Amino acid sequence: MELNLQDYPQEVVQAKQRFGIIGNSPGLLAAVQRAVQVAPIDLSVLITGESGTGKEFFPKIIHGFSARKHSKYIAVNCGAIPEGTIDSELFGHEKGAFTGAVSSRKGYFEEADGGTIFLDEVAELPLTTQARLLRVLESGEFIKVGSSTVQRSNVRIVAATNVDMAKAVAEGRFREDLYYRLSTVSIHIPPLRDRGNDIVLLARKFAADFAERYAMPSISIDESGRLLLLHYRWPGNVRQLKNVIEQVALFDAGNSVDATLLESYIPQAAMSYAPAVAGGEQSHSYASERDALFGMIFRLQKQIEILNARLDATSGGAPVDDVAVFRPVENVVPSAETTRSIVKFQPFASPLPDAGRAERYGASATQPVPATLEDTEKETIRLALERNGGRRKAAARELNISERTLYRKIKEYGIE
Repeated sequence: MELNLQDYPQEVVQAKQRFGIIGNSPGLLAAVQRAVQVAPIDLSVLITGESGTGKEFFPKIIHGFSARKHSKYIAVNCGAIPEGTIDSELFGHEKGAFTGAVSSRKGYFEEADGGTIFLDEVAELPLTTQARLLRVLESGEFIKVGSSTVQRSNVRIVAATNVDMAKAVAEGRFREDLYYRLSTVSIHIPPLRDRGNDIVLLARKFAADFAERYAMPSISIDESGRLLLLHYRWPGNVRQLKNVIEQVALFDAGNSVDATLLESYIPQAAMSYAPAVAGGEQSHSYASERDALFGMIFRLQKQIEILNARLDATSGGAPVDDVAVFRPVENVVPSAETTRSIVKFQPFASPLPDAGRAERYGASATQPVPATLEDTEKETIRLALERNGGRRKAAARELNISERTLYRKIKEYGIE
């Protein structure tokens, strides 16, 4: 049975109002309630959720409702600090500890003594820094870089990540003992697509805020626009929604926004739809991953056309009519079913040279041989990895798929 906002403790309502949290979906309210409940208890907390879901609000709730609320609160983005300086930033350093250390410096753990430190993107910490952090969690002790003196710090740590921590531990990228110390209490923030009508509430709030900021008439969203907001998957979550609404509020101020207008502000390659559900976590779906890969193929269709043209030019040049080139479908939002139909009846040209096509398929090099979906998918992933210098995380972000899906596809296709 779903609970209304009135069914939650008054502290939950106060936390939403105080920290500007918009939405009434059960998953969001449960996360806020969990943060309020754990705040007075001095335990480490790990906040998980996709990028852009608003994880940064929850450490503030925990700090604001704790006994440490009058002490310092410091937020640290672990992914934004170079590996060579992260230890110095967190724990401080002594004069002459390294080149450029012209004076002693306090680290965040010393500065925030008695308060709270929020470690965002904690999974990006180097293993050596993870060992230092574990010692602070276990004993409250740390040593500055270049010093031999043990110092103590009474700091509460709240960490956040969008990484599958169990997988990171299994792959040796994150210490198992540190993971268990950080996740004494875990809070999961639901993705925007699972928050139902919260999407519309957020869109209206952002529209009003931007109208006030830019001193322009506010936009209104009609029924078709509302349905599009609810059915789009929002891979960038609240951050992406805010970006889209800001553009609409700026360039279409005062207009009524329908689905057609709204689509023009959303990348066509990302137009993958699934109903937004206001509920708990959904089970993993390989069908949704497959649909995301189809969307990725749409986005790279022009690059495939260029590749085909270059291959034909360097292999003797087959007539243009003989080249099986994928033709983009204009102004169509592909569902999973229509996407499969398009891929079936409008084949991509093979990324292999003519000789390679003939050898692989047993056909004449002068005859075009359509590539299978698997061939196209493999080549698209390979090109993305090349463009990103082999960095799988960056390639997955470019392809708009999860790292888990990318790892599985690389292994499946044997991509080096």
